[in-house]
Amino acid sequence: MNKPVVKVVNKSSNDLPKYETNTAAGLDVRANIEESICIKPSEHILIPTGLFIQIPDGYECQVRPRSGLAFKKGITVLNTPGTIDADYRGEVGIILINHSKNEFVVNNGDRIAQLVFNKFEQIEWSNVEELNETNRGTGGFGSTGVK
Repeated sequence: MNKPVVKVVNKSSNDLPKYETNTAAGLDVRANIEESICIKPSEHILIPTGLFIQIPDGYECQVRPRSGLAFKKGITVLNTPGTIDADYRGEVGIILINHSKNEFVVNNGDRIAQLVFNKFEQIEWSNVEELNETNRGTGGFGSTGVK
């Protein structure tokens, strides 16, 4: 199977993001900082990675939290999933937020998020007067039986 190729400029002192297991969907990305950063409770901050990427057309890169940081420390990605579009050429930055009651320190090289690449299709709108009927209809949140 041919894998899509993502060009990368690594201006960090860290190795490139990598899959931690053979079947992992996300590549762990690391903080690229000169000094440790303390994130206070309820505070959010942009953490640089030192990575600049060129994503193939028809793909996006999603920035997602690391489940261990979220569960054990209350640290997550604020705009999850964040999307990096194929035409973006700036540095990949990770917006971390501290949902815990404790300060959290980020050090250079810490794994702070994961990157997941996805193929996508763009759509075209069809402006109509009405939509077809379904069993669910206009039922919104919780209307499918979630208890």
